[in-house]
Amino acid sequence: QLQASGGGLVQAGGSLRLSCAASGNILNINTMTSMDWYRQAPGKQRELVAHISSDGITNYADSVKGRFTISLDDADMTLYLQMNTLQPEDTAVYYCYAYIGPGILAPGDYGKDYWGKGTQVTVSS
Repeated sequence: QLQASGGGLVQAGGSLRLSCAASGNILNINTMTSMDWYRQAPGKQRELVAHISSDGITNYADSVKGRFTISLDDADMTLYLQMNTLQPEDTAVYYCYAYIGPGILAPGDYGKDYWGKGTQVTVSS
């Protein structure tokens, strides 16, 4: 349902743009509650990097504020993460995540979530 791409190797100070394409019939702009980017560095827990809600409200981890921008093209349900001024500590596998809240797909249901396969981002110093 979610396919992330755009990772790679970049020098410190550089930029990358990650993409996450949603496919299938269930997840769309009318059902989506929120979408997020997470990342997991070696030996560390997965952490939330950026969040966007269905009404366009965004939130960021303090470590990426002012450098990363999350956006959603709702015409084709592609989630983006523009990453600028990358630092070695941004090195991680990045995952996209989508959440459909309870009761949206059917009355009384518990909601649904999707994880994309990760894409590796490596920032060299």
